[in-house]
Order: sequence, then structure tokens, then C-alpha cells
Amino acid sequence: MAEASVKFSPGVIIKHQKFHYRGVIFDVDLTFEGSAEWYQQVALSRPPKDAPWYHVLVDGSQQISYVAERHLALSDDFSVINHPLVNQLFTGLVGQHYQVYQQ
Repeated sequence: MAEASVKFSPGVIIKHQKFHYRGVIFDVDLTFEGSAEWYQQVALSRPPKDAPWYHVLVDGSQQISYVAERHLALSDDFSVINHPLVNQLFTGLVGQHYQVYQQ
């Protein structure tokens, strides 16, 4: 992953600008990596496929979302994200970011 070409990195707490949920990014694709069928059915606003897409743990649920960069903003709420996978992917919340387990 080329960090310089993405706006957010794993561990950043974001807010979805259209659906208004909070979450934490746990992976980044430099370009859209989903199926054409998923894009046609789900990505109704047709965000660009040649820009970054993010894998997000959705706060207060068990959902994982796949979101185009243009739909995300840095959250102004840096409280703990409530998702069952948070403790498997991150060591904890440090300041305004989650620390990713080092591989």
C-alpha cells in the first residue's frame, strides 16, 4: 500500500458522510477490488474505481463496510469503536487512532 496516495490509514476513526456512521479503517485498497456485480448493486453513487477504497469496522454493529474514499471524513468523535473485531485487529486506542498489530 502506497501511504502517500491514500487519505486515511488503518486505525483511523472515520465518519461516513452519507450514512453518518462511525467506524475504524482496518485495510485499504488503492483501487476498487470488489466485483462488478457488487459495484452495480451497492455503489449506487458510482464512486471512482481508480481511487482508494477502505475496509471499515462499523461502530455499534458487527458489520464491515467497503467504502470509497470520497464518502469518508475524519470523525470528530474519537471514543472507542464497539465492534467484535476491534480487539483482534488493533492493540488499542491511543489518542485519536487505533494501533494496528504489527505483523
